[in-house]
Amino acid sequence: MADIKFFGSSDFPVEMHKVRIIQKLNLLPVDERLDSITDAGNNTFLLKNRNVFLDMLTDSGTNAMSDKQLAAMMTADDSYAGSETFYRLEAKIQEVFGTKYFLPAHQGRACENLLSQVLVTRPGMIVPMNYHFTTTKAHISRFGAEVEEIVVDEGLVVKSKNPFKGNLNVDKLRELIKTRKDDIAFVRLEAGTNLIGGQPVSMANVKEVSELCRKEGIIFVLDASLLADNLYFIKTREDAYKNKTIAQIMLEIGELTDIIYFSARKLGFARGGGICVHRQDLMERIRELVPLFEGFLTYGGMSVREMEALTVGLDETLDMDMISQAPQFISHMVDELSAMNIPVVTPAGGLGCHLNAKEILSHIPQERYPAGALAAALYIVSGIRGMERGTLSEQRNPDGTEPLANMELVRLAVPRRVFTLSQIKYAIDRINWLYQNRGLVGGLKFTEEPKILRFFYGRLAPDSDWQERLVKKFKEDFGESL
Repeated sequence: MADIKFFGSSDFPVEMHKVRIIQKLNLLPVDERLDSITDAGNNTFLLKNRNVFLDMLTDSGTNAMSDKQLAAMMTADDSYAGSETFYRLEAKIQEVFGTKYFLPAHQGRACENLLSQVLVTRPGMIVPMNYHFTTTKAHISRFGAEVEEIVVDEGLVVKSKNPFKGNLNVDKLRELIKTRKDDIAFVRLEAGTNLIGGQPVSMANVKEVSELCRKEGIIFVLDASLLADNLYFIKTREDAYKNKTIAQIMLEIGELTDIIYFSARKLGFARGGGICVHRQDLMERIRELVPLFEGFLTYGGMSVREMEALTVGLDETLDMDMISQAPQFISHMVDELSAMNIPVVTPAGGLGCHLNAKEILSHIPQERYPAGALAAALYIVSGIRGMERGTLSEQRNPDGTEPLANMELVRLAVPRRVFTLSQIKYAIDRINWLYQNRGLVGGLKFTEEPKILRFFYGRLAPDSDWQERLVKKFKEDFGESL
């Protein structure tokens, strides 16, 4: 976004785009919202979108495309093999990341599946990383390896001034290398960290990790799904990069890694995903699996229309006016809520605004899923669909015990170029009301609990009549208002 100053009011984000196509929204009455969340088993993933007002569940595949992306989709070459669309995308990948090889896949978790199969060569291996993502951990565990989380200590501190809370603790990585080097399948860095508030990594940290991995002969893998936000934070928060272009920063990151993978449902405002590789030997090992699991090498499970949109989207990722909108909207939410003393993750990260459910609902034990309860309560009082990122997003240990998450967060994603500032302000208002009435919110308990990725389609019930009491109070304060 442009650096716009205001004469008659405090500064606020101004969109550097105009809306040309709209999609109608629907805001149900509060009683119907209660019925909807009950039918969904108090799992916001199971809500029907027709019953959602503002969908802040995720930014995955929900970002708005530009006019240039939509136009590019009409030029797609739909050949099964040798598509010109693929070669245009491959050339763009080589340009922005500096990698020699590109292997397409249908989305980010497909890339994780391929990488885990190739790089986890035996049970008992470990994968050090700053912090896990749900599907990443599931794929690595499926092949017998364990995730070793070594994010810097402040990464798990909810309220902080550290601008790069996603950094990997390089000292801990050195210790792991000393004691278990032969067991390390690869080192993974997520830029930025999804489950702990979208917190970014610094370029200095990327350099340190890269230098150590190259010295020790360990493969360095970057998850670049949230890289657009991270590029913005490197340029605005890291002094050494204030005068660098986004293209220069992106290329430097590419040169420091061995493998980059990403979900194009996030990076590039499109769909699909891909693996970018410098080394031919690694590319050849991964390439063998692409036709088996994804599709032929020049489409890899992606629609060629989406590949054309991604090619343009990667160019738009180099434009500060394009990539700054979401971080600035998120920062506005975080600042406004903090001014109301509502506990949120600070500093503002990428992806979305994260409510600290552990503090907001401190009367609910983690075993009763406070983040899940807060997400359900927020939907009831606002029609806003957020995502639980806490103990519900974990899965039970093999012995049936339940690991408690480091944080209990409700993520309110801000898809790029989708919401207006008035909608953001509506969300702030309803969050404020819910915070003032937080004592009414109770816990949840499972009625159907899948063994793997239970947060996607598990079903829960309230542990008391707290939802009916919440609706009653809402009606007292808002009358017949939606």
